[in-house]
Amino acid sequence: MFGRGLAALGVVLFGVYLRFIRPWQLRWGATDEEVARAMSGDDVVKQPTFNATRAVTIQARPEEIWPWLVQIGITRAGWYSYDWLDNLGKPSAQRILPQFQHVAVGDVVPISPDGKQGMYVKDFEANQFMLWWDQKGEATWYWGLYPQDDSQTRLITRVRMHYHWLSPQRAERASSQTPEPIGATGHRQPRADEPVIQGTKARDQSHTVAHEEGERP
Repeated sequence: MFGRGLAALGVVLFGVYLRFIRPWQLRWGATDEEVARAMSGDDVVKQPTFNATRAVTIQARPEEIWPWLVQIGITRAGWYSYDWLDNLGKPSAQRILPQFQHVAVGDVVPISPDGKQGMYVKDFEANQFMLWWDQKGEATWYWGLYPQDDSQTRLITRVRMHYHWLSPQRAERASSQTPEPIGATGHRQPRADEPVIQGTKARDQSHTVAHEEGERP
């Protein structure tokens, strides 16, 4: 009975999350007009399975915010968020970093520890917006700056992604492939279309072949 009660509670909590918390997360801080607004990159991911528009008001002008956006990324200025979680424990920058102020289409926005993997700059207009994508058309991340008056700006972000829920994982793909037969000695057995070489010389040649095959990329 206790187990059933916990299961029922879990179902209820999950339902509450989907009904109330999840919708709030997907549009945190954004108005109805901002959620409905067309933005650059909306046409890249055709049928997103994840679509989130979030916004915040910043007490600064777009040209004052832009330098902070340009330098975002791991091994760069960080993400100005939970550094222990999304910046490998390294504190995000507290100032503008001149070495990261240049931006060009095709630049990587690093999200990996080595700073080499991430999303790529697809388009931008200085002091107005920046659009990142995965170079495949399955994910985009938009950052837009919308001035409200001389001292306030709405920063709006939109993430659109298309998940392939049914695509096989690596282990599943590997298990579907038929491995080559291995003999009791641990060596690969010849296929039916391979010539069989007899004697000691054959063993030497088979060892050489196995060695060479192991060195091939």
